[in-house]
Amino acid sequence: MSALDDGSSSAGPPAALLPVRRNTAADEVTDRLLTAVALGTYLPGERLPVERELCSVLAVSRSTVRQALARLRAAGVVEVRRGRSGGAYVSSSWTAASAGAVRRTLQPRLSELELLFDLRARVEEMVARAAAERRTTADVRALESAMTAFASAREPTEEHMCDGILHATVLAATGNPLLAQLSRDLLARATVGVPREPYRREVFAQAVEEHNALVSAVVDGDVERAGAIARGHFAMSAEALRKILARGLADGLTDL
Repeated sequence: MSALDDGSSSAGPPAALLPVRRNTAADEVTDRLLTAVALGTYLPGERLPVERELCSVLAVSRSTVRQALARLRAAGVVEVRRGRSGGAYVSSSWTAASAGAVRRTLQPRLSELELLFDLRARVEEMVARAAAERRTTADVRALESAMTAFASAREPTEEHMCDGILHATVLAATGNPLLAQLSRDLLARATVGVPREPYRREVFAQAVEEHNALVSAVVDGDVERAGAIARGHFAMSAEALRKILARGLADGLTDL
């Protein structure tokens, strides 16, 4: 049985995820979503994936997802909007429930996560090198357009969206869908099972500088420089996770 499987789904989450440590699958789904929001995987104002997508990613039933979303709503983390563009929208990145969820989700996996951070940095270096070696004229246009959009973004949710598009464009430039899938799988395993890059507004200026350097290296076909920049850039996500865990541990001390 998979890490979050409650017997209702045959699709399994990334293999590195731990077995359920709380009473029910709904408990763990709640913790993982709280942690994802704390990490910036989903920012205030952004909509969480629809129930069907969460069921697929986390390999649980719709009733489990609904229980977890109801708990997030009660905790003040999301608000539910109706209508064509409705859904569960993040309203707060950190609440009283966040510290415990972060500790339960991340602390038991810390040693494993450190290994995954190292592996991911090496894979992303390989991705950037392949992109620099194989980029086409169309890839160059797409990369430059994605970079312009990211640098011009003015709201956190827009920045996050453009950040994801830029990374996807670099992946596409490798010309190898299997390498792109490996990158996405590692992203999911190195966070909370959701293949979406965490984002923090306070690092926007640094991200613009590093993204611009990476795109320039790929466009120029500078394989060595592209690899070195990518390996350093993806340390940002690892550091964000460490900081959130440290906050969860510090907040936990006030609960004693």
